[in-house]
Amino acid sequence: MLQAMLPGSFDPPTNGHLNLIRRAANISDHLYVIIAENAAKNYFFSGEERLEMMSELLKDHENITVVLWDKLIVDFAKKYDVHVMIRGVRALADFEYEFELAMTNKQIYNDLEVVFLPTDHKYFVLRASAIKELARYGADISTMVPVIVADRLRSKLNMLTLEDN
Repeated sequence: MLQAMLPGSFDPPTNGHLNLIRRAANISDHLYVIIAENAAKNYFFSGEERLEMMSELLKDHENITVVLWDKLIVDFAKKYDVHVMIRGVRALADFEYEFELAMTNKQIYNDLEVVFLPTDHKYFVLRASAIKELARYGADISTMVPVIVADRLRSKLNMLTLEDN
């Protein structure tokens, strides 16, 4: 059985993320979607909120397990006997970063293979950071994120606006 993992911050989950996850699930028997929880990073959504959204969005996929993880990704791979990590790449800049990260992970855990999956052309320009910025200014993000994510973004932005006033 081929177990693979696809880690990311998913802050927020985008249609591009979901496309990549579904494609990765189609080429593995079981896929772990690992939501990174890094204390050194500032996330818009908490780990629990991201876990809740991704779990809801992927609930119909029997071969996908969504997990929140706050340690090194190679520790997850070792613990759950996962030997394939799938990473999405949009452009050369993504590949350079992902390649360096893959080499670092390979030094720590030599049994981990990294597979780069190019983004679908429909989602080439989707970046979670850009989507959050567009949402802050009230832009229509309905083609970029699932409805539940757009609703959560609006709600959280409204709460933050109320707190600022």
